[in-house]
Amino acid sequence: MNIPFAKVDCSGNEAEYVTKVLASGWLTTAGVAAEFEKRFADMVGGSFACAVNSCTAALHLGLEALDVGPGDKVLVQSMTFTSSAEVIRYLGADPIFLDCDPLTRLITPEIVAHALDTHPDAKALVVVHFGGQAACMADVDGKPGILSLCKAKGVKILEDAAHAFPTRHAGKRIGSFGDVTCFSFYANKTITTGEGGMVVTEDKDIFTRVKTMRLHGINRDIWDRFTAKKANWEYDVVAPGYKYNMPDVNAAIGLAQLERAEEFRQKREDCCRYYHKHLAGIDCLELPGLTCEWSDHACHLYPVILTENTPIFRNDFINALADKGISTSVHYKPLHRMTYYREHYGLKPEDFPNTERIWKGTVSLPVYTELKGEELEYICKSIREILTSE
Repeated sequence: MNIPFAKVDCSGNEAEYVTKVLASGWLTTAGVAAEFEKRFADMVGGSFACAVNSCTAALHLGLEALDVGPGDKVLVQSMTFTSSAEVIRYLGADPIFLDCDPLTRLITPEIVAHALDTHPDAKALVVVHFGGQAACMADVDGKPGILSLCKAKGVKILEDAAHAFPTRHAGKRIGSFGDVTCFSFYANKTITTGEGGMVVTEDKDIFTRVKTMRLHGINRDIWDRFTAKKANWEYDVVAPGYKYNMPDVNAAIGLAQLERAEEFRQKREDCCRYYHKHLAGIDCLELPGLTCEWSDHACHLYPVILTENTPIFRNDFINALADKGISTSVHYKPLHRMTYYREHYGLKPEDFPNTERIWKGTVSLPVYTELKGEELEYICKSIREILTSE
């Protein structure tokens, strides 16, 4: 078999919607992007949404709108992709790296409480909803969640939800818990626009700032100026902004993907449930920890951990699966091990024991909507053959 790690499903209305944009003669940001923003905000229960060209752009704009700047400290976990931290450096602020829960790879209220006590001058927290599962934002059984802890300290929250659409937590979808939530529509994410991202917020002032800064700091929509019937060309630059807008061509793909978001989620859930059932009981393989119902999980990733008693090195395991036609990935090499962050901030592996344990054995298995039952059976059978005598 030849099983990729990820595969894009564009078998819906993508071609039709893109063709309509091409026929319109207006390919960059206009009405289709605005419609995508509206429908996405409605789906996640957010008040305002602003489409941009990547989740990295969304994270950058979100932190900028929270007034993060030179010398500020921003808490972020080490077990994440570099975007979560690099945007902090864009703004001249400093990331303060945190360890994570050893089973879920999420930060917990306990980790956040300790970090807030240790760094009382922290201005913001980046919460990474890892793999499709939400961190504990809300209070549970009388114990404060991340929201309450940060609110009590006056610390702003930016949610990195690149993995977390459509994820539910405490009865509602991720998208309206923190001050700003950022989503990714990269090609291998739960829905895609090819390249793209979204900023969602309940705060109109934050939305206005993000919308202005995503396109050169211009104080009005470009497409309004060019499509007006009467002379209406004048605009003002109110800040030195960026070029982060999402074109209508990409938004058209997003609209088609959005129509099938729950269908996609259910199919990914089927993959994860299959792994969870058929890989159980392998002594040297640790399955991902769950803190929610499968129906609340976006099921973006299914990362397993090869434990210390595994009879094969991680890279040899990956190569053995590749020899059988099965592609995998690693999420992630933690940021405290990356040269820039390690050297710039003097980070030591022993300060991140849980992250280190995860990193040394983690492998992500294929999860996508078109993964068939016989392929899942083949993957699980191959893993058992490699790791056991079965």
